[in-house]
Amino acid sequence: MQINLTIRHGSIPEPMQQHARDKAQKLNRYFDRIEAISLIFDHTKSNHDVELIVAIEHSEDIVARASDEDLRTAIDQCLERGIRQVSDHKSKLRDDKHHGSS
Repeated sequence: MQINLTIRHGSIPEPMQQHARDKAQKLNRYFDRIEAISLIFDHTKSNHDVELIVAIEHSEDIVARASDEDLRTAIDQCLERGIRQVSDHKSKLRDDKHHGSS
């Protein structure tokens, strides 16, 4: 699984980048068919915006966004939203497979 970090309008300290990579790596625990993860960081006047794009095999990409004044909080919120969406996607696939789609 490939993890890409993109930083727009500023810089992010290396420990924070590593924190984001570590959290993104945990997505593989929830669904094993993840092909790539992209994290896009943007800094506006007062907020840090974080966008997570998860490329899943044979499915549409999952996108989660978060914005906060604190970068760590924005990263954590974004990845929690991504985890929820990946888990929901897995549940949906499992239900469709076992119950048949209507």
